[in-house]
Amino acid sequence: MYYTVCEVARRLNLSPHTIRYYGKEGLLTFVERDQNGNRIFKESDFERLFIIASLKRAGMTIKQIREFTVLCDQGDSTIAQRLQIIMDQRDSVEEQITELQDALDVLKYKTWLYEVALESGTTAVHDDMPLEEMPPNIQRIKERIRRLTDDMEQRYKTAGKPSTE
Repeated sequence: MYYTVCEVARRLNLSPHTIRYYGKEGLLTFVERDQNGNRIFKESDFERLFIIASLKRAGMTIKQIREFTVLCDQGDSTIAQRLQIIMDQRDSVEEQITELQDALDVLKYKTWLYEVALESGTTAVHDDMPLEEMPPNIQRIKERIRRLTDDMEQRYKTAGKPSTE
């Protein structure tokens, strides 16, 4: 059974424009064409398209994906190279996830801070609030902020001291 660009796009939650763009960029060399020159996709093409779309969402450039697909087409002799590409991208995504989790934690902290301030009518409500009165997840963020502040103060003090040499 064959599928059109629109059917494939719908099934993979991509736009037809994206699939055509992938083709224009040389990522769909495995796709057949009908007698009118239109791309026709087989069931076996879905996995490769899914991988291409996933690599793009993972932050790989079209150039990097093209290099990866060329390696795939070359067969088993490129397994180690492909593994390295995937591991490098996985590491990059994990780093991005960590950064986003940190950003989300700060947003949760600020949400809590403003909700409590709104209730009391002032942001000063937090000035003398003991850490123990804060929710545990907020305590962790507050502690991280305090450590950052302490680290910066320590660096400032150290930078201001004259050298003993």
